[in-house]
Amino acid sequence: LQWAGSFSHSEWGRYEIGVYASLWLERPAPGRSTLALLNDSSSSRLFERRWPDQCVRCGGKWRHPSRLQTRQGHRQSPLCLQHFEEDVGTKTSFYGFTTNTVKNSLHFYRKDGFTKVPRGRVRTFRYIFIPSNERDYVMMSAAIESLNVTSCSSVGRAWPSRYFVFKPPVKHFKMLHPDFITYVTQRFLKSPLLKYSQLYMPSTGALMLLTALHMCDQVSAYGFITKNFADFSDHYYDAVMLPLLFYANHDMQMESWLWEVLHARKVMSLYKRTKVLNCIFM
Repeated sequence: LQWAGSFSHSEWGRYEIGVYASLWLERPAPGRSTLALLNDSSSSRLFERRWPDQCVRCGGKWRHPSRLQTRQGHRQSPLCLQHFEEDVGTKTSFYGFTTNTVKNSLHFYRKDGFTKVPRGRVRTFRYIFIPSNERDYVMMSAAIESLNVTSCSSVGRAWPSRYFVFKPPVKHFKMLHPDFITYVTQRFLKSPLLKYSQLYMPSTGALMLLTALHMCDQVSAYGFITKNFADFSDHYYDAVMLPLLFYANHDMQMESWLWEVLHARKVMSLYKRTKVLNCIFM
């Protein structure tokens, strides 16, 4: 994670090369000022173990709006849209996103019941920002300080106070480290699309699942792409059958292969199912 104690001019200089060079060098002020806000004693840790050898079990549910929920005790439920509580549960402990994914989700999935980012249990819930661009630092800063964004060209107009509904304490905000994103990309999802480094990035769901795999002792994944993805609709809540859409900035087929490999090697448990021939969309 990035936090106030992780910032230094020498570290900033390391980003002169690589995918994040433009973010860290062209306008360092937003990143530096945002990290200064992450000054809680827990800002450098994703979660706290109740005791040193506690087994942390994490579950992830993904399929638009992009998200992963994890909790210390096995079952994690996904962010829940209205009327799907029985299918996917209601408990959420972590919500991971980029500014782009959350704004798009609030715009395109409002009619499906996604009208605000999840809150979970106020005392334990955490927001995980993925630094894909300068906008994510600007958005986090605005969310922490309960401000609206009206002038940043990379973010556009944004209203964190509406997105987050209430003002969470600083300890509820986490920022993934660019080094971690680079590491998991190069080690696990080194796609040919990397030649378009300013475009390609692992999907939000992939980054959050890989975060869980590096932080938790046991991981279960639900709703992630599998080999037979064509047998199912794009989203778990679709009223009619819709094909899965592939986008140029993600390599979903490589992600599918990775989840199958990790499942086969018993690194995680990937929920898979066969085609339901008589499926009726309600």
